[in-house]
Amino acid sequence: MGRNNIWSGCGTALITPFDDEDQVDIDVYADLVRRQVDAGVDFLVPLGTTAETPNLSDREKLSILKTTKEYGGGKPILCGAGSNSTAGVLRNIEMLSEVGADAFLVVVPYYNKPTQQGIYEHFSTILEVTGKPLVIYNVPGRTGVNITAETTLRLAQLPGIVGIKEASGNYAQISAVIRDAPEGFSVLSGNDDETLSLMATGADGVISVASNIAPVLMTQLVRALAYNDMEAARRIHYSLMPLFRNCFVESNPIPVKAGMSLLGLIRNNLRLPLTSATESTMNIMKQTLKDLGIWKS
Repeated sequence: MGRNNIWSGCGTALITPFDDEDQVDIDVYADLVRRQVDAGVDFLVPLGTTAETPNLSDREKLSILKTTKEYGGGKPILCGAGSNSTAGVLRNIEMLSEVGADAFLVVVPYYNKPTQQGIYEHFSTILEVTGKPLVIYNVPGRTGVNITAETTLRLAQLPGIVGIKEASGNYAQISAVIRDAPEGFSVLSGNDDETLSLMATGADGVISVASNIAPVLMTQLVRALAYNDMEAARRIHYSLMPLFRNCFVESNPIPVKAGMSLLGLIRNNLRLPLTSATESTMNIMKQTLKDLGIWKS
């Protein structure tokens, strides 16, 4: 599937469940990983934005990655290791490499607003120092800076830069990367609602938030697109569009955790500065799950 057999298809940006004492509920997390494997997702993405990673301790990060490997059924693991400093990413990768991951997802540095040359040197330095496979994560709505198609394609020439998660929402920019990316460089949608349009253009898959709630449907959507079954893909896409939209009525992962709590998968707990969903969001998620036919209460 796609140009890169590992980083293609549906990958789930896994949430981190917390118990009522604000501790990571590692037993529940293990169940969530098994649920993803049973649903047939192609790869697992722990310790990303959806995991509330900035609020996790190093000990918790290591425990989560170990659990992902233990219960991940041999699925490829793309582990978040981002920071707004190059030295911080290097420290994260050194620490997480003790457990092992197949590649590291590294966000374009946030807050600092580096130039395109600074972004290039950030990723090329990480690759040179660690030698670990890297997937770029472009999400300017959170970082305050965009990586251009030109810089992405320049980095794509480096062995070890194996893909990009594109959440810029800039279709022309992403299309340019898809068109000119070398063999073995995966382009992954970072927005669920753009999966159909980007894969129809040649993208390799998605790193999904919605698949925390509906992994079977997301996997079916990506499979249909991979095999050019556009009739099935459109049908699934439109059935999932309310979920795609409503997972972002508040900051991610507030709505997706609300939905998962309604399904009885987790407690609806987040760590400050994130707070649990408002009553309005809970009602929206209830209706969304009812409409999908996956919540009966």
